[in-house]
Amino acid sequence: MPDTVTKRLIPTMSDQVVTRFAPSPTGFLHIGGARTALFNWLYARGRGGKFLLRIEDTDRERSTPEATAAILQGMAWLGLDHDGEVISQFDGASRHAEVAHQLLSKGKAYKCFSTQEEIAAFREQARAEGKSTLFRSPWRDADPTTHPDVPFVIRIKVPQDGATVIRDQVQGDVTIRNDQLDDMILLRSDGTPVYMLAVVVDDHDMGVTHVIRGDDHLNNAARQMMIYEAMGWDVPVWAHIPLIHGPDGKKLSKRHGALGAQEYQAMGYPAAGMRNYLARLGWSHGDDEFFTDAQAKEWFDLDGIGKSPARFDLKKLENLCGQHIATSEDAALRQEIEDYLAAADLPALTSTQSGDLERAMYCLKDRARTFPELLEKAHFALTERPIALDDKAATALSSVSDGILSELTPQLQNVSWSRNELEEALNSFAESKELKFGKLAGPLRAALAGRAVTPSVFDMMLVLGRDETLARLTEAAK
Repeated sequence: MPDTVTKRLIPTMSDQVVTRFAPSPTGFLHIGGARTALFNWLYARGRGGKFLLRIEDTDRERSTPEATAAILQGMAWLGLDHDGEVISQFDGASRHAEVAHQLLSKGKAYKCFSTQEEIAAFREQARAEGKSTLFRSPWRDADPTTHPDVPFVIRIKVPQDGATVIRDQVQGDVTIRNDQLDDMILLRSDGTPVYMLAVVVDDHDMGVTHVIRGDDHLNNAARQMMIYEAMGWDVPVWAHIPLIHGPDGKKLSKRHGALGAQEYQAMGYPAAGMRNYLARLGWSHGDDEFFTDAQAKEWFDLDGIGKSPARFDLKKLENLCGQHIATSEDAALRQEIEDYLAAADLPALTSTQSGDLERAMYCLKDRARTFPELLEKAHFALTERPIALDDKAATALSSVSDGILSELTPQLQNVSWSRNELEEALNSFAESKELKFGKLAGPLRAALAGRAVTPSVFDMMLVLGRDETLARLTEAAK
């Protein structure tokens, strides 16, 4: 994924499905934005279409390169690859202004010379008279010969009667009376385009066929449709998805916990689990909860998106993440864990530890919901002698158990190092000492891992190998 934003706009594309994700680079990749990106990605990828990325960096005071980098990193972690280069909205300003002047020449827009003071006075009077404060410019139908030689804005001419119908794939038909819409500014008095114009021009020029975004943009669609229709452009398919709420039903915020996608990477959630959970957050395919990327691409459709806000549930996220960890390939899982350690600013694994971790993965991944949980289970494979003991493990290594380990160690010297042989040897030894195997397992866990809670004794012995196992038992017996 590129780490720079291109200055070139993508040309208009064919009839294939084209979606886009268009975040503002004013902070991290919000978890809600990540879901919007995912929905666009799934819709395009499942139909052989294109998924584009545009950085809406027209707010120069708030937009930062660091925020852009954070968005790109969050997208990369989630595996949401985009087609073509990243588009900078700011760099298309001259094209946006060009369209505003085209609308002016078509008679679809007009020059407005009203000052801020005049607009404020108009609204104050309207409030006093109990009328609508929607500004109606006196310059809308003015004779150009009466235009003064002073700065002006360019406004679009909104129809003053009738209604605009937003045919939304999620919300259904939404009707807005045109007399409730003002003549929106397209170009400011300093010649710079407004965001509402830039979005429409960019989406048209990029060939976007489906606009899938948060329902906080629903009202914007009516105003943006005015530009499409005035320019004679095809209006994209709209799909405005509900926002994400916290468990308490209120808009997701910092009080509910982490908000940034990368925060979840740093907490040790696997990307596949996060994709699965975010896809299921507000969208459904029957009763399916756990599914792969391939299934999500095949199943995802706008019809499956609900109208009500989805509630973020950390327990459900963890449950799905656990299932994805359990079904992941060992090598891929090891690599993602190494990426997690880097994201969390934790010490990297040595090459030996990395190999040992992958070899142990078969007995680690079944019940771990996050990477920290998995790494805790992997402690026995990652630690080195002398083995440090936690409190419970230290209690398990009493003088009696030391003696037992001293007797056991020589008997393991010539055992074939296979699971069946090890089980038979350890069970036979326990019987000879008139011990239940659990009484033997405690000291063995302590000796091999320094922990009271570990994978099975037999799995640890197989992963560690004969020499390391015997060395740890001998050391513990001393």
